[in-house]
Amino acid sequence: MLDENADIPLILQNAPDTTEFRKLRKRIIRETRAVIDQYGMVEPGARWLVCLSGGKDSYTLLAALTELKWRGLLPVELLACNLDQGQPGFPATVLPEFLTRMQIPHRIEYRDTYSVVMDKVPEGRTYCALCSRLRRGNLYRIAREEGCSAVVLGHHRDDLLETFFMNLFHGGRLATMPPKLVNEEGDLFVYRPLSFVSEDDCDRFARAMNYPIIPCDLCGSQDGLQRMQVKALLNDWEKRMPGRRNVMFRALMNIRPSHMPDPALFDFLSLETAPNTGTNKKTPPVFDAM
Repeated sequence: MLDENADIPLILQNAPDTTEFRKLRKRIIRETRAVIDQYGMVEPGARWLVCLSGGKDSYTLLAALTELKWRGLLPVELLACNLDQGQPGFPATVLPEFLTRMQIPHRIEYRDTYSVVMDKVPEGRTYCALCSRLRRGNLYRIAREEGCSAVVLGHHRDDLLETFFMNLFHGGRLATMPPKLVNEEGDLFVYRPLSFVSEDDCDRFARAMNYPIIPCDLCGSQDGLQRMQVKALLNDWEKRMPGRRNVMFRALMNIRPSHMPDPALFDFLSLETAPNTGTNKKTPPVFDAM
């Protein structure tokens, strides 16, 4: 049993001793490792800035990366980081006390971006875009100061799906958050190792481990956000057709450029017919209007 090992990291101790939780934990570790391996995130000796908001997703991210490192499967240095954005009522002592108690190297940074957001965003408009931009800029700065090569975020599979549909419905494009990208300045990687992990699994894991979850009251206080509307739509689809989220996410990883009407993705002008060779190669079905 993993928890019987004397040198197990503190953040992984006192896990529920049930078959259901062991399966959950194993699945999260397997899926996190698959993302890291499939997208080539590991550079031995690198240092990662693991962003910790205090939400269920970031706790799950930190625990999963810590376990992979402890098992010798992630040869990088981890530095947890929380950016305190000055939100009224934010429990500023929770994360420093937790990280200190767990003996996890960390940096706590205070930047009052809350006041900037409240000053710049008109009443009735959503805060998310500006808040995220200010947060990301500060995290990039901290990563550079700490000698980190990557900023690691806790976005999960459902975040990627919701972003895809937000871009589809409101942005007029097919795009989502990739598991790996390079920032605009070109000097830092941005990783999302939980890209294959469901939001439900993150929630179940963090709550079962009794991590001190902090809600985001700034965004959560606004009704009618586009993301919440998309989330409700996906929840309804999942309720009506269980497993639909998995199917949709697989579709994001199975794109057929020749079956999309974007001439920048596929060279339609150079298409030519070929003589009938008599072969009948069987291919998976692609649905169209024919």
